[in-house]
Amino acid sequence: MAPHKRDYYEVLSIPRMASTDEIKKAYRKLALKHHPDRNPGNKEAEEKFKEISEAYEVLSDTQKRQAYDQFGHAGAQAGFGGFGGGRAAEGFGFEDLFGDIFEDFFGGGRRGTRARGGERRGIRGEDLRYTLDISFEESAFGKKVALDIPKDVLCGTCHGSGAKPGTKPAACPQCEGTGEVRFQQGFFSIARTCNRCRGEGSIISSPCTACRGEGKVRTHKKIEVDVPAGVDTGQSLRLSKEGNAGAQGGPAGDLYVVIQVGEHSIFSRENNDVICDVPISFAQAALGVEIEVPTLYGKVQMKIPAGTQWGKVFRLKDKGFPDVHGYGKGDQLVKIIVETPTKLSSEQKDILKKFADISGDEVEPLRKGFINKMKDFLGCLFLVF
Repeated sequence: MAPHKRDYYEVLSIPRMASTDEIKKAYRKLALKHHPDRNPGNKEAEEKFKEISEAYEVLSDTQKRQAYDQFGHAGAQAGFGGFGGGRAAEGFGFEDLFGDIFEDFFGGGRRGTRARGGERRGIRGEDLRYTLDISFEESAFGKKVALDIPKDVLCGTCHGSGAKPGTKPAACPQCEGTGEVRFQQGFFSIARTCNRCRGEGSIISSPCTACRGEGKVRTHKKIEVDVPAGVDTGQSLRLSKEGNAGAQGGPAGDLYVVIQVGEHSIFSRENNDVICDVPISFAQAALGVEIEVPTLYGKVQMKIPAGTQWGKVFRLKDKGFPDVHGYGKGDQLVKIIVETPTKLSSEQKDILKKFADISGDEVEPLRKGFINKMKDFLGCLFLVF
């Protein structure tokens, strides 16, 4: 049997809504503590480090984190979002951890990377997250919704270069276009972000007046989203390249629309089934009755047989939520609540007393069985003592 895997959020000791920075800080702290280079020969620390690295690999990647939030470890095992590879799975070197820390300390992190031959690679834009509140019924039937998303887009004047039209950025003289400067610190060779060009590798002498040299401008974009029928709280819809614009020719990030379904006054949901508690009177439960039951698809007539007990569940086929992937529908589960009268007239009390007097064990089989079991149980206790 495969060993039980702990929840990744628990492994890093972070809340489920932790930001990317919080995830990174938690990982660094734990990884430095349990890294094999600091704990030579310690198998427990080595296994702990692997567990931490695996959790970080998933939660630090937006797409992998989304699949994990939806499907748990099963999502990782099934390969959602390419789980199982990447830098964390291979293991960070101790110098990598120090490198990240020094990088942030001295320059706030590099803003780009350089390809072979000195050509600067584009930086992918940030992913955006939007929480969409929908009603219980809308989650069952789906809907089209127009979102107003604040986001960064490429400047239409300079087309993302940040330079005034007719000019172009020049290579930074301090870092010679690399975006970083290096220096020796004992046994370490430390690279820090160039503070003159802020890691861009280039200097804009004549910035674009429309974006003030940023290459991007803030705007609001109307985006129409198709919310599929059957969607549930916590699931998210990924809209490719609808996040913030990239830099230096990099692609835009993605937009993740996270669903939040409101509560219903009558129904609740369990997987794709709808749960509905229906109260009936003692007399109706004893004698049987035909009642009207609400469903997401309208009212239906349902027969309650005589002698129905409290908590009895009846199933209405295909009256639940459609599967979000198109695999049929759930059912509606009608749970019967037998209501005990709280205010009785003298006449009603007399009738019930007469009913109790003339009732034998045959009309209360559950109570009779319980009393017999109780007698057997108590008899065993007396034998023990």
